[in-house]
Formats: sequence, C-alpha cells, structure tokens
Amino acid sequence: MTSFVSRAASGEHSDPAKSNWTAALRTRLGRTVPAGQLLPDRQPAYVSSWIYVFGVLTLAALLVVLASGAVLALGGATWWHTSSTGHFVNSLHLWSVELFFAFMVIHLWGKFFMAAWRGRRALTWMTGVVAFLGSIGTAFTGFLSQSNFDSQWIGSQAKDGLNAVGIGAWFNVLDPGQMLMWHIALLPAAVGVLVVLHIVLVRRHGVVPPIDADAPHDGPSHDDPRSES
Repeated sequence: MTSFVSRAASGEHSDPAKSNWTAALRTRLGRTVPAGQLLPDRQPAYVSSWIYVFGVLTLAALLVVLASGAVLALGGATWWHTSSTGHFVNSLHLWSVELFFAFMVIHLWGKFFMAAWRGRRALTWMTGVVAFLGSIGTAFTGFLSQSNFDSQWIGSQAKDGLNAVGIGAWFNVLDPGQMLMWHIALLPAAVGVLVVLHIVLVRRHGVVPPIDADAPHDGPSHDDPRSES
C-alpha cells in the first residue's frame, strides 16, 4: 500500500482545493473575505465618525439579548414570575432588546442617508434590512411569550389582523407554546444567520465611505491604502 508520504512526494492531490471538502471550504472562505479583512486592525479615517459606531453597538446589544435569553430558557417559561433573579434577567433581556432596536434603527437610517448600497454593497444593505424585519417578528413573539395578561391582550388584538392576511392558520398567536418556540428557536436562528452574513459582507466589501469622501473609487475600502489611518 502506498503510504501518505510517498503520495505526497509524488505530487498526488497537489491541488488542495480538490482534495477534500474542508480544503475546498477554506479556499472558498479565503475568496469570500480577503486576507486580513476578517478581523482588521486598521480602518479608514472616516470610520471615526459616530454614525459608524451604531453598527457595533447593535451587535453588542444582540449578544446581550442572546445571553440573557439563554439564561431565561434555562429557568423556564415561568421562572421570571416567581424568582427575583429571574425577574432581573427578564428585565435585562427586555432592556437589551430596547437598546438593540434603538441602535439598529439609527444604524439603518444612517446607512440609508449614506446610500450604503454603493460600491457593490446592495446585498449588504438587503441583508441588514431583512435582519431588521426578522428582529421585529422575534420581538413580537417575545411579547406573546410573557405568559401574563399583557401577552394575552397582545395576542387577542393581533389574531384578527393575522387571520385577515391568511397566516393565522399556521401562525397562531393565541398558542403560547408555538409562539415560544418561534421566539427561542426559529426566528433567532434566522436573524443570527442574516447577521453573520451581513458581517461577512461588510468585511468583504469594507465599510461604506461618506458620499462626499475624496476617494478615487467607490469600491472596498481595503483596496485603497491611502484611506487608512
């Protein structure tokens, strides 16, 4: 039997991209995000503006939402009603969601007025918008999962509208078990995938420059070393 060393010496499987799926995936990721751009240590000078801060603030708030939500899931659906610790974690979850939406709206409007789809960034813009819409649905199912009179009121007020558009048969807002599973499983997974894709696209194309930026082109910022500080 030919050994691995002899096969390597003879040049067999010399193309790493075709040797196995891990090498192919590594090669594909290397083409998706240029080397040095996944976790860059430098950014263009215009990123020092406050409008560029709200994207990372949104991401930080999302991490707190996920962490506090995981703790709530460990405690159970009624834990925050019977435990002072659970009530604190539930409040932390609520207010991190409030900050998440505040930061996201500012980030979204800021990028809208900056025309952030410029420079082949249309997909980056679209993933951000769809993630925002998915976050609204996630927050809505969260309010329906409070297991109190507030959630009952919200569900009873929402059911007629959802039935009117024809989705009440499979999205039953009066079913707390279904809404809880949407809130802790399906919608967070969808939003998480969109956020990861959004970040990868930002790293691939670079942050969008201001409209009046004095740049030789409107492509990825990492292609223009003069713009970095």
